Amino acid sequence: MPDSRTQRGPHPKDAECFAVDALPALAAAVAELSWLLDRGYPKKAALKLVGDRHALRDRQRMAVQRCSAGDAERRWRDARRLEARALAGATLEVDGYNVLLTVEAALSGGVLLLGRDGVLRDLTSMSGHYRRMRTTRPALDSIARFAAQAHCSSLVWYLDRPISNSGRLKRAIDTQAAEAGWPWEVRLVASPDRVLIESPEIVATADSGVLDRCGRWFNLAREVVEAAVPGAWIVDLSAKG
Repeated sequence: MPDSRTQRGPHPKDAECFAVDALPALAAAVAELSWLLDRGYPKKAALKLVGDRHALRDRQRMAVQRCSAGDAERRWRDARRLEARALAGATLEVDGYNVLLTVEAALSGGVLLLGRDGVLRDLTSMSGHYRRMRTTRPALDSIARFAAQAHCSSLVWYLDRPISNSGRLKRAIDTQAAEAGWPWEVRLVASPDRVLIESPEIVATADSGVLDRCGRWFNLAREVVEAAVPGAWIVDLSAKG
């Protein structure tokens, strides 16, 4: 059946999967998986072990996986994370789909996850296809507003060329940026991860693989959501909430 949604709202199972009474088990699972990762256990096997122990559903296991990070990982990521003041006069290179989908989900009332590394992530799955939503334009507006307030000199967006409709999204972002006078550039590349890992500029992503290998990075999606969507549905599994 074609995807006819107009926003990235919650999954039908999310109200039960992330209900208040489900959070203690999720928090325990995140802590246990993070402990195992710190001791070299393979992620897939460790996730199955923890998920089975707490009888977690698929959506909950995905959330636990995205929120977990060993102490060594967390310290390494935090050491290279920049505050908003570092954006003044700087170019920010953006993991396009990674950031945009999170802000779209926030605007649509979808569940967001705050992990142990302090990064905000969503549970969206594209499966090689991107569909613009009615929240896409407001999401871009929110990102632009934050970048302007931080006095960022420019944003360079990287979109995965292999993902269907990337060309259309590029044209839409280019048009919106031109109309508003935003100093943005959108590039279609085979692998944004590779580009961002090698970039000398400040990087904006929530992708754990990129965060572990890039240079300087900024927590853009979280900052934008906290500024623009104060009522966002955030499930805090950071062990600080």
